Amino acid sequence: MTHAADHSPVLERARPETAKPREPRIGFEGAMMTPGLILLAALSIVPFLALIAMSFSHVRLLGGVSLDLVGLRNWARFFTDADMWMSWLRTIVYFVLTVGLEMVLGVAVALCLYRVLRGRNVLLGLLLLPMFVAPSIVGLLGRYLTDSTFGLYAWVLRSLGYSGDILGSPISAFAAVVFMDVWEWTPLIALITLAGLASVPQSVREAAAVDGAPGWMTLRYIVFPAISNVLLVALLIRSMDAIRYFDIIWVTTNGGPADATKIVPVRLYETAFRFFDLGYAAAIGLAMLAFSIFIARTFVRLLDVRGLTR
Repeated sequence: MTHAADHSPVLERARPETAKPREPRIGFEGAMMTPGLILLAALSIVPFLALIAMSFSHVRLLGGVSLDLVGLRNWARFFTDADMWMSWLRTIVYFVLTVGLEMVLGVAVALCLYRVLRGRNVLLGLLLLPMFVAPSIVGLLGRYLTDSTFGLYAWVLRSLGYSGDILGSPISAFAAVVFMDVWEWTPLIALITLAGLASVPQSVREAAAVDGAPGWMTLRYIVFPAISNVLLVALLIRSMDAIRYFDIIWVTTNGGPADATKIVPVRLYETAFRFFDLGYAAAIGLAMLAFSIFIARTFVRLLDVRGLTR
């Protein structure tokens, strides 16, 4: 009787349940990833903190690296340097021209490729070739093509009546480096846009065609709203790269002539590695970082707003 009562359902329900063992907060995968994450964090955080310290110091290199605290002197120089503000103005103009032209041309090329039925992959492969060339090689190629003695583009312009040196005049040199950048990175915008166009439902476009909607109305009210987020992502990617662009300008003009192409990344390089003013260069670098974060957050906010309104 006693043995049977011990196993009655009432007593079984009355017994307290044994506590389940807690799962570890960091699983096996987390434990395996932790050393790598710590290393990546150290490689990011330590240089960033060193950069902040350098921006408030005068960095001495003779006899070993040493930091002499100077307070806000580097930042005061940054905000009062007229040459630096001119570099920022050139950077903004360069940014607007390159990104704007790449977006317009990239979308136009993607729309044309989307209408091609035969040979699209071949054309796309040829279109993407400039994107796989190193920017320094693009700069060397552009430098030879615009050479006033034997350059192909210089010869074409001379036949059209332009006899000046392309890289020797401030306006033409600035236009040349802008077009080199556009030539290299327009295929990236076209590729991203073409991927967005592939996601537009074909039935919607066919319905618009049946209703007699003109092509421009289909683009404005159907295609562009459908790929707007894709275009914003493409704009964000190119904006982050255009802000810190350096290679083509340094290879072709070194920031000249007469500082006409000396944008902020070029001035940062000269300040740090030609004049070895590392404290002031650190302030310039932090300002570029702040500007990049501002641009990125602006585009991300636009993406969030568009996502909420849909």
